[in-house]
Amino acid sequence: MTDVHVVWLEDVGMGDVPSVGGKNASLGELTRSLLASGVRVPEGFATTAAAYRAFIAANGLEPGIRAAIDEYRAGRKTLRESGEAVRELILGGQFPPDIAADIREHYRALSKRTGHGTASVAVRSSATAEDLPDASFAGQQETFLNIAGERELMEACRRCYASLFTDRAISYREIKGFDHLEVALSIGVQRMVRSDLGASGVMFSIDTESGFPRSVLISAAWGLGETVVQGSINPDKYQVFKPLLSNPRFVPIIEKTLGAKERKMVYSRGGHARTRTVDTSDQERRSFVLTDSEIVTLARWAVAVEDHYGRPMDMEWARDGSTGELFMVQARPETVQARRSGSVFSVYHLRERGRLLAAGAAVGEAIAHGVSCVIRDAKDIDNFRDGDILVTRMTDPDWVPIMQRAAGIVTDHGGPTSHAAIVSRELGVPAVVGTGNGTSVLEDGKPITLSCAGGEDGEVYEGTLAFDVEDVDLGALPETRTAVMVNIASPSAAFQWWRLPAAGVGLARMEFIISNLIRIHPMALIHPERVKDPGEADRIRELTYGYDDLKEYFVDVLATGIGKIAAPYHPHPVIVRLSDFKSNEYAHLIGGGSFEVAEENPMLGFRGASRYYHERYREGFALECRALKRVREQLGFANVVVMVPFCRTLQEADMVIRVMAENGLVRGEEGLQLYMMCEIPSNVILATEFARRFDGFSIGSNDLTQLVLGVDRDSEQLAELFDERDEAVTSMIAQVIGKAHAAGIRIGICGQGPSNHPDFAQFLVSQGIDSISLNPDTYLRTVPVIAAAEKSAS
Repeated sequence: MTDVHVVWLEDVGMGDVPSVGGKNASLGELTRSLLASGVRVPEGFATTAAAYRAFIAANGLEPGIRAAIDEYRAGRKTLRESGEAVRELILGGQFPPDIAADIREHYRALSKRTGHGTASVAVRSSATAEDLPDASFAGQQETFLNIAGERELMEACRRCYASLFTDRAISYREIKGFDHLEVALSIGVQRMVRSDLGASGVMFSIDTESGFPRSVLISAAWGLGETVVQGSINPDKYQVFKPLLSNPRFVPIIEKTLGAKERKMVYSRGGHARTRTVDTSDQERRSFVLTDSEIVTLARWAVAVEDHYGRPMDMEWARDGSTGELFMVQARPETVQARRSGSVFSVYHLRERGRLLAAGAAVGEAIAHGVSCVIRDAKDIDNFRDGDILVTRMTDPDWVPIMQRAAGIVTDHGGPTSHAAIVSRELGVPAVVGTGNGTSVLEDGKPITLSCAGGEDGEVYEGTLAFDVEDVDLGALPETRTAVMVNIASPSAAFQWWRLPAAGVGLARMEFIISNLIRIHPMALIHPERVKDPGEADRIRELTYGYDDLKEYFVDVLATGIGKIAAPYHPHPVIVRLSDFKSNEYAHLIGGGSFEVAEENPMLGFRGASRYYHERYREGFALECRALKRVREQLGFANVVVMVPFCRTLQEADMVIRVMAENGLVRGEEGLQLYMMCEIPSNVILATEFARRFDGFSIGSNDLTQLVLGVDRDSEQLAELFDERDEAVTSMIAQVIGKAHAAGIRIGICGQGPSNHPDFAQFLVSQGIDSISLNPDTYLRTVPVIAAAEKSAS
């Protein structure tokens, strides 16, 4: 295209990157290749690199540009002075008449296509080195929105050319080693999607923090998408499990997190500024931006784009508020996780805990400590001290030069797809974004520790805390005959361990989701009128805002939480234990005090299976069943196995199975398997009879040890007596393994005994246990122990 100056987007593709840049080439590729997949791209055209070079040549700008850059490199001028000098040169230039005429002609044709006499357009920059796999260049050049009329368009085009030499763009190219005059700029002109009246956001076809490749991550906010990219607001966050999207029966949404969305960007009416930022309404802040149907549609588009390009992608989308239509407005390669090895990585562990000062979304998986350097305004950037932890409200590309010199970054605003998150990820600098109050609570000049080692939740602690770094090579792990599984409680940590070659989840604890995410006693959602404390009643209304049916809040949050735990290990089994709170633990949930009766010994009281059929909790248990049924049949995770804890008698087992069936969970239907925790002596003694009712057992060694030895597992005075290796306990374990195998069902163990005691692992292997489930942070050191035990036993 050396002689072509303007082209329609549908006439270009990825082979035209040298001519129209990565961004416009990608838009053209999407337009002509993915229409059949339902992906909609706004119509438009692009100027070519040849047009840019003709502009530079016609105005004789190259000598002046080189001189300004040389003066910056020599230290005779600052970056700001040199950048401003180059931009003034370009803004003073004129388009050659033939190129100007070509741009105007295409604009008139676009206006006719869209049915408007004078179309409103978005004018975007696309550098020829932009969006290539080895450099993201995200946000380095400018975008101009709501441009209408030929005069405004030509001025926006000139400003696009000038934006190739913003201070941040110059700095970035210097870091990456690009020759400033080898990089050219193409201008993309597309019809304006009225997302100012609707919504927009960012989407990745990979989890940006863990690198889990089977998830689509979507960020969404009201109005124009710049607030999401800039990180000036905390957007909604959605995650979708890709492999189940191909089945139209399923809606595999595994996370829906409501963002604060305090502001939105809209078009200005009159004046020089094209856009302005306004406060959102209370209704907008408390509502999800996207419906489930829209979330799934966008996720399917993400899969189509990724499949077409053959690599993880970073995309932007918009919803037109006047028509309700969704559009893909940008797609480029994801540049960070795609470069990481799937088998070699580092695991960070905090060795101690300090006072928690702030929390937000984790970027990366590392831990860093340093002195806090609080900078609230870009004009004070020069005050940054190398090696400090940068604390600021939000970042934009102007902050990149100091971000790369920081030990860590903390921001008040932004989500996992904001500028701060994207650049931190690319630079390999850990960050905690969207804390809400970092600049207020973190004092300048004080030592702090930033931890991103806990999954999606990032934390900032007071002081300099010690931590360990473990380098992992999964290729060096030995194979085992015993299925080695993991225990997972927190949905936010589920993706952190996806690389482990685990045979599934041996124990997913429902209690964590209920206590940390739902936070409300289920009976208080069924009978809110019985909640006695007015403060708790207010809290329930606040947490369940947007749900007409309070019971749906419980089912929805529990189902998505379980789905997120199940996703990384699909299609391997994920054994979900039904709730096993003790009555005192239930009482601590919001509203719990109105439904729980104090017990002398909750450990042996109203817990586990005994609650599920009892009139005091039966309605609450029905909600647990509804959530599990939704996970399996609507989200699509048929790999979820349901496990009954603390089942004392055969009659109790029969009653629980009957109540589950009444609530739609029928053993054997839709492949549903039921397991039982084997943690009471009666479970061992009557194992043959229990095995007729269940498809598998999981040994709960803590409760079994406690009840066999008569030792309170929480007693400090009796701690030395509490040992699962005691002959009485191992005798019981050996018995139940033998009885399970004789009955033809599987049996495993979930606990830390095999991790802490190699001889215990050897005992379990010698008895032929089918699976051992471990906490993820002990998996790497315990698998070799199990392999060695198998070798010794053979």
